[in-house]
Formats: sequence, structure tokens, C-alpha cells
Amino acid sequence: MADRTFLDWPFFTPEHRALRQTLLDFAGAELKTLGHDDIDATCRSLVQRLGQAGLLRYTVPAAYGGVLEKLDVRSLCLARETLAYFSGLADFSFVMQGLGTGAISLFGSEALKRRYLPPVAAGTHIAAFAMSEENAGSDAAAIATIARADGDHYILDGEKTWISNGGIADHYVVIARTGEAPGAKGLSAFVVDADSPGFSVKSRIEVMAPHPLATLRFENCRVPASQRLGKPGDGFRIAMGNLDIFRPTVGAAALGFARRALDETLARVETREMFGQKLADFQLTQARIADMAVEIDASALLVYRAAWTKDQGAERVTREASMAKMYATEAAQHVADGAVQLWGGMGVVAGQMVEQLYREVRALRIYEGTTEVNKLVIAGQTLRAFREAQGQKP
Repeated sequence: MADRTFLDWPFFTPEHRALRQTLLDFAGAELKTLGHDDIDATCRSLVQRLGQAGLLRYTVPAAYGGVLEKLDVRSLCLARETLAYFSGLADFSFVMQGLGTGAISLFGSEALKRRYLPPVAAGTHIAAFAMSEENAGSDAAAIATIARADGDHYILDGEKTWISNGGIADHYVVIARTGEAPGAKGLSAFVVDADSPGFSVKSRIEVMAPHPLATLRFENCRVPASQRLGKPGDGFRIAMGNLDIFRPTVGAAALGFARRALDETLARVETREMFGQKLADFQLTQARIADMAVEIDASALLVYRAAWTKDQGAERVTREASMAKMYATEAAQHVADGAVQLWGGMGVVAGQMVEQLYREVRALRIYEGTTEVNKLVIAGQTLRAFREAQGQKP
């Protein structure tokens, strides 16, 4: 990675810098010969390797096998940025261990924490988070999967789709409607084991940057009430609390992809000759490189501002997280597009790194809040702050 000066920013501690070196050592040893023929097997192997290297210990609190007392968003962001630079699947495998257990770490009972978190940290248990449905992506109030109380159990019926790690996960944190109130206030969260009766993988989904993705079905799926996270009706609050931690990390992954795209571009323009000079010597090339470098630094500042703010104890970082996620993912798409353009015809050849990056980046602008939804969140937060400053009701 050409630019490492950001590690000197005051957002980071010596421990963060040491983690960064550990990540680089892991990538150098484990990710250079990564196979992609069998995506499920590759992701299982990556989870195992990440666990053996101790890196998954950053996805759970120290009391349950983690490194730190609580989830540290800067560490999560550094991990995603560094792993994404080398491998989109490595980044994916890392973050899903956190996203699929973050709600348990934050809201689970002691019994649930002790049951699910240690094997996730060890890389022997694969986690997933199941919220999206066919008609309920960004609109959580439209969730239709039902969880009906039945004695000391709940019975789940419905479908979830676009579920990462679908088909290979050992457990799923599922957001379902329990009906305490209309819309988003009538949701609850449950931990559902993959071997639960009534649970099945309906179909797998193939996407442009392959990773395990599936539609899940729940048919009279009985789940003990003890598997519920928090109180009935807490589901939306739990989901948003989880996303407050992991939404900035999406920006960090985008940042890793963008840094790799810029480095690939620099190597190309320094060696490609046209009209008797290096491609790097053309002013239009330099203008594009300048735009890429500025977008990368701006993304890094927004991502690590959001992470630092959360780590300093802010209860919610909705505005900061949405800004980081929205800007960094859009910027990464611009950078990847610029990389393909400067690579020319070779940039669209299947298997070239810049071609892979172009595909990897695209989904980040959609999941965990589309760019458009994040703009609405940012505007809403900004207007709310203004109205409160003016003495108005938010």
C-alpha cells in the first residue's frame, strides 16, 4: 500500500497500529494464493484462518473470547480496510462474524453470549444477520416475517432474502414481526440456529462479485423464547444499534478497495507508454490521479471520524456513520472506474485486479443502507439539529 501516513492521524493508538501490521502479516501469508472455485469452501476456510490468527477476536468482547472489553469500531474498520485491499472475500468473512453477532454482544443474555460468541471468535462457528426481505430492505417497517408467541417458544413464518452467509452460517440473527406496535416498533430479534426445525435455505443467489448469499425460509420454525434478544418490540432498536457499529465499516471496506485501485493505477501509468512518454506524464492522467487521491483521503477522514466518535462513547453515531458509508462507497466507485479507464482495454479483461475491484465495490453502495437512504438520514439528522438549535420541536 503506497500511502500509510493515515496511521499517524490522532484517531489511532499504538495498539491500532500494531493491529494494522498483524493484518498485513496475515494477508501476506494467507491471502496470496486464495482460491475462488468453491466460494462456500473458501469462506469457511477464511473464517477458520482468521480465527486461528486471532483476528476474529476483534468481533466479540473480551469476556467472551475477544481482545478488547467492548467492540472497537476503529479496529473493525482497520481490519475491513486492510483485508479488502487484498481480498473481498477475506473482508466479507471477517465482517460477517461481527455483523452476525453484534446484536448478541450488545443485547444478548449472558447465556446467549456465552453460547455463541466464543466459537465465533475462534472461527469454528459462522454467523449471519437476517433482516432484509423481498419488500423490506431499507424500509424495515415493511418486514413481514412473523414471530408468534407460543408458550415458552416463538413460531417464525416468512422469508428473508439477500442474506450474506446464507447457506453456510451456523446461526442467524433474525428480525421478525411480533406486533407490539405498528411498523418498526413491532419487531423483535431472535437467534435462530441453522439446524432449527422449520428453517431452510430456499435458494442461493448469484451476484457479480460472488459470495455466499441466499433466500431463507421459515415454516413453523420453533425458537425458544430464551433465544430472543432484548424485550419484545426491541428489534428495530437492536438492528439500528448493530448498524451504528458496522455501517462505518462498510465505508472502510470501500476505502480498502479504493486504495488498491489507486495503487494498481499508479503501477500501470508509470509503466505504460503512449506517444513517446509515460501515461503518468499526461496532465489528464495526473488530474484523474489527483481526484482519486483526494476522494480516498476524504473517505478515510469520514470513516475514522465516525469510528472514533463511537469509540469515545457516543450512544448513537447515525449521522457520522451514514456520512462515512455514503461518501466512501460512492468515492470508491469513482476511484475504481478511474482505475479501469486508465488501464484501458486491459481494465475490462476478466480476472484483472481493477476489473475485480470494479465489481466488488458496486454492492457496497446498496447494502446496509443505499446511498439514497443515507442521504435522507443525513438530511434528517441535519434538519433535526437545526430545529433543536432554534428551539423547535425536532
